[in-house]
Amino acid sequence: MALPASLTVKLVMAGDSSVGKTCILTRYTDNCLPSYMSTVGIDFKTKAVEIDDTTLKLQIWDTAGQERFHTLSVSYFRGAQGFVLVYDITNTVSFENIALWMKDIKTKSGEDVEVVLLGNKCDKEDERQVSKERGEKLAWECGIPFFETSAKDNINIDKAFLILSEAIYSKRSSLLTDHNVVNLREPKKKLSCLTCI
Repeated sequence: MALPASLTVKLVMAGDSSVGKTCILTRYTDNCLPSYMSTVGIDFKTKAVEIDDTTLKLQIWDTAGQERFHTLSVSYFRGAQGFVLVYDITNTVSFENIALWMKDIKTKSGEDVEVVLLGNKCDKEDERQVSKERGEKLAWECGIPFFETSAKDNINIDKAFLILSEAIYSKRSSLLTDHNVVNLREPKKKLSCLTCI
């Protein structure tokens, strides 16, 4: 049994306000940058990617990072197969809050989801507050991929989304056993870690 010719996949952008979630999303889907404006509530964009002979139709939800929209934002976590978790390398607080966002993901979506961690604005090296090593260490502890990105200079944006899409595709494929039945008892991936709970 093979995967269908197309799959619809729900991804969610998560992270504090002003870390660049909308810029990353617009760079990925439209290859441009939006005029800056904080996301109010929820928005989404779509993009199709081909993996093997399957088209993944990505529905990428852009959530507001401001505290007053937090409850609304995390309500969209349910049913997501993947998360793009973003902090700003020039803002230590946004990095420290990644643990809180990971807790929200675990609470609302469970542990059986794919997450990629992005340290955005790596073009602003002279303003850096969070070292690349800290980002790598956190991602290693949580068992998730990590990239430093720049929406402005289009650094690692496509690569990050491709890695996330491939992980989701691979998980869907692994649910099909050699006997062509769905293995509902596949062990769940653990998202918990000392830093992220």
